[in-house]
Amino acid sequence: MTNPRRPAAQTPAVLRYSAFTTDPAGGNPAGVVLDATGLAEASMLEIAADLGYSETAFLFPRGDAAEFDVRYFSPVVEVPFCGHATVASAVALGRTGTVRFHTPAGLVEIAATPGRASLTSVPTTSAPAPAADVAEALRALGWSAEDLDPRYPAHWASGGSRHLVLGVRTRERLAALEYDFDALGDLLRANDALTAQLVHQRDEDVFDARDPFPVGGVVEDPATGSAAAAFGGYLRAIGQVGRPRSVTIHQGVDIGRPSLLEIAISPDDPRVTVTGAAVRIPADA
Repeated sequence: MTNPRRPAAQTPAVLRYSAFTTDPAGGNPAGVVLDATGLAEASMLEIAADLGYSETAFLFPRGDAAEFDVRYFSPVVEVPFCGHATVASAVALGRTGTVRFHTPAGLVEIAATPGRASLTSVPTTSAPAPAADVAEALRALGWSAEDLDPRYPAHWASGGSRHLVLGVRTRERLAALEYDFDALGDLLRANDALTAQLVHQRDEDVFDARDPFPVGGVVEDPATGSAAAAFGGYLRAIGQVGRPRSVTIHQGVDIGRPSLLEIAISPDDPRVTVTGAAVRIPADA
């Protein structure tokens, strides 16, 4: 990608990976700049906007070969943390072992193997969403209170970035998602949140999820690692992690980009581990 306002010699290489999949046609595409040294904030935002993916990660190498400062940009705004771009970046680095990303949200450690990465989030938080926020979310989604699963109370949850978690009673309601882009975006921005994580329990440890992302200028995220981390913290907060628990999240199915996210949650650790694969997107795709 070449920006005509920057000399070609200063234009960073932008790699394209899809995360939480082994198929370039699935998962969530991310841009990755492995060395963004000297790149201005405005240039990073412009690169992310030109690429048009949910997020692009910009890595700033530290002295240690496994240590990086990292910033994440959607097409319209910088975000504090992005899970799918973290997984994509760790795989793009081609390292095996531990990599440390110093993000605006805090330190994130990643265990990397060829084609796969497990990130350990910053400590998660989760608290009940006020009734007024839930009512506004339902209006924006075009849902009623009966569409919500009473086993999963609405929460604002964070695993590096904030998300509104809503449990959906039926898979059919989740599949039929249509929403007011501006209204939901306003609610999320007012609460310093990025997405609404809408989840339906398929089986004991298997969930389907959809994540509208109007804050980032994206109608829907095909795979949201930060929301998966937040969801792990949410499950702990509502008392559903009495023992170490592994949960699988299927996301992106309804928009034709199936994604698979795996989370590991412990009752005595405020962090959550999110695991997924990533694959290079061919140049002609």
